Amino acid sequence: MNKQEASLQSYRELFPILSEKIHLGNCSQSPQARPVMAAMQEYIDNWRFVGMDWDFWMEGVHRAKASFAKLIHADVSEIAVVGSVSDATSMIASAFPLNLEDDGLNGSGRRQGVPRSERRHVVTTVDEFPTVGHVWHAHANRGHLDVDFVSAPDRVYTPSVFEPYMTKQTGLVSVHHVGYYNGSKQDLNALADFAHQHGALLFVDAYQSMGTSVIDVRRTPVDMLVSGNLKYLLGLPGIAFLYVRKSVAEQLQPAMTGWFARKNPFYFDATHMDYGDSAQRFNTGTPPVLAAFAARGGMDMILQVGLERISARIDELSAHAIAGVNLRGLELASPDDVSRKGANTAIRVPDSHDLEVFLMQRNIIASARGDVIRLAPHFFSTEVDLDKALDAILEWKQTRGPID
Repeated sequence: MNKQEASLQSYRELFPILSEKIHLGNCSQSPQARPVMAAMQEYIDNWRFVGMDWDFWMEGVHRAKASFAKLIHADVSEIAVVGSVSDATSMIASAFPLNLEDDGLNGSGRRQGVPRSERRHVVTTVDEFPTVGHVWHAHANRGHLDVDFVSAPDRVYTPSVFEPYMTKQTGLVSVHHVGYYNGSKQDLNALADFAHQHGALLFVDAYQSMGTSVIDVRRTPVDMLVSGNLKYLLGLPGIAFLYVRKSVAEQLQPAMTGWFARKNPFYFDATHMDYGDSAQRFNTGTPPVLAAFAARGGMDMILQVGLERISARIDELSAHAIAGVNLRGLELASPDDVSRKGANTAIRVPDSHDLEVFLMQRNIIASARGDVIRLAPHFFSTEVDLDKALDAILEWKQTRGPID
């Protein structure tokens, strides 16, 4: 064990369940962390002893937004609080057609000669988490936009995969950073440059990468990025954060809205609409305050550990998992190059749910999706954790008998 690994392992005591179980299901739900519980207790104590304290609640939400902004090197004004990735995607869809001037695309767009009302086309992938595809379908069915779903044989989406589908009407390229199914990682720099060359925006679902990958929106010019918090960000369900680059946000008018999207939510005037500055216009109703406190506790822990350290550790664990899969003769469904994958290492199996239950009975938490079982470590995980899980998978495979 090297010094960095030893240092990271000191955080294990902050996750009580790790003394009882091997937790490799971080792609679905992180383990409970003491700093997250402490942040939630701040809200609960205030609720108990103060009763109603909007200033305290709003400050708590703002602090959570600031933590998310710091994680991706954005300005806090560019962050909105939503309930889920579904909500964020629906908000973007509700803003179609994307009523943007050329200067909203870093000066590289090719919108000249194309009426803004014609920018109704979305290009996305068959490997998005279903909620994203469902939103694009729903709005296409109502005539708000047109959508094309593209596929890549290896689930790695490069500009060449999207190129045949781009038209003068394409307003948005929608893609995941890391795939939920097998952890394949996309090159956001290449995709942002590609989208902008075509006069389109790039919308990124970063749910499966936030907390384990370094993302810097100052250097990687994505236009919109969303992530929830219950996975690698160590928080709860019920909250997500949406980044919209300021120059883009202030040109959009989402139809999915609410009182917290106004310039002054507490002005209480229902007779006219005024959108808030920057990403504030992508807020909706009363924010999920308790979940925001939990989210800040988890994100601040990630910031304390350091994303560079976490990313390097994830690569080490990925390399160990891939080697272990190959050593045991299991079928790897993830890329075998750690630079092209996230934390999730997926193994193809005939009955992933049965295997998930088998592992849980042995105090190993993994996550089934379709025909794969996913082993998703975090910075506090160990090679021993992975080896025990892989040995258990091999045991299940050997004792299950021939497949009909």
